[in-house]
Amino acid sequence: MVPKHFAMVMVSVLSFGTGALCAAEPAAAPADVRLPGIFRDNMVLQREMPVPVWGMAAPGGEVTVRIAGQEAKGQADAKGNWSVKLAAMDAGGPHEMTVSGRNTLTLKNVMVGEVWLCSGQSNMEKPAYAGHPIPDAKHPDLRLLNGPWVSWVACDPNSVARFSGAAYFFGREVQEKLKVPVGLILGASGGTRIEHWTPAVGYEGPAGIGKARAEDGGCYKERIRPFAPFAIRGVIWYQGESNCDGADHDFYTKRMEALVGGWRKVWKQGDFPFYFVQLAPWKYDSAKPQMLPLMWEAQTKALKIPNTGMAVITDMGNAEDIHLDARGQSVVGHRLALLALARTYGQDKLVCSGPVYKSMAVEGGKVRLKFESVGGGLASRDGKPLDCFEIAGEDRKFVPAKAEIDGEGVVVSADGVTAPAAVRFGWSNTAMPNLINKEKLPAAPFRTDSW
Repeated sequence: MVPKHFAMVMVSVLSFGTGALCAAEPAAAPADVRLPGIFRDNMVLQREMPVPVWGMAAPGGEVTVRIAGQEAKGQADAKGNWSVKLAAMDAGGPHEMTVSGRNTLTLKNVMVGEVWLCSGQSNMEKPAYAGHPIPDAKHPDLRLLNGPWVSWVACDPNSVARFSGAAYFFGREVQEKLKVPVGLILGASGGTRIEHWTPAVGYEGPAGIGKARAEDGGCYKERIRPFAPFAIRGVIWYQGESNCDGADHDFYTKRMEALVGGWRKVWKQGDFPFYFVQLAPWKYDSAKPQMLPLMWEAQTKALKIPNTGMAVITDMGNAEDIHLDARGQSVVGHRLALLALARTYGQDKLVCSGPVYKSMAVEGGKVRLKFESVGGGLASRDGKPLDCFEIAGEDRKFVPAKAEIDGEGVVVSADGVTAPAAVRFGWSNTAMPNLINKEKLPAAPFRTDSW
């Protein structure tokens, strides 16, 4: 079925001149076969699943798409919209794809491999190394598409300087480990709230939060909707700073459900993987030292959404700069790649998460905490005593706690707290705790109370 938004997309495409029309020099006549801007030379098509191809042509006109020894035929409807589905293909290329009707469009150097959509706000949008070329970034089988109106390009030192650093490091690792072509589609914009990225359909049904919204979010409409239903493997997402305003935490988990559920409804590919980044430490509002921990908690609760994963980066923050440096971007990319390789690509021996709080038990004047995802065992990142633990009795007054690793758990205590009732870990905006597993992945912040 042709996307309902296609006619609108084509209007936008034409208004941007040649930027989003494929193989259409000079400008296409109204009856000519046309393609949306995502279908271009150098693109990557998703392997091992049906691949939708769509566009416009003369009403009633027949359209034939050919690639890699197969062809698919379709017919334009009364409004000129058409769509076909290519059968699943193995990884490989380069291929030539032709789209024929009254005219013929030829797309060259087309690869088949793994395609990921990369979205969020500035920490996903920001290029690596302040936008300077990266001398060793020569990866011809890693292809980049920066926004709806820019061509697919092979990754090289200059093209990556205009692309997301976090997404680049993710794609580079996935491509090197899988040895197949990888395509990254970037739709990100700084300073944006999650609502800007959510389609109206995400607010309908069980995942909805209140009354269904009548319109799509602006960023979704401009930077995501033009890509659907281009076949993808999954999504990586880094957003939340703009929602960390102290009044939004209770709703952020629901908004994540609306976002993820909405995108999945639009793509109609089932519950594709959605891997997101927990925010890095930053000072935020000094008068509200728990703003960020409450957001961390909301993000952690979003893991109840099927087929999701969260990269924890509490060791990458900078209290004076909300934006990650190149090292931070590389860590984000690596940890997202670990999630994809372990959970999507079946490399289940990889440890892809740091310690996650599981349970607590009071033992006299101490509390024993148990964790999941301990990997090779618990450790201290810097070799110093564990930090950022707090403990409280029924008076709800938290004090700094002594914490020691004991097997696959941590024992917490404090002088003067003889009847402990709750523990908090990493519970401040700028906390950078040193509890990790031996795979050097940090423990996620948590609290055992709901006070």
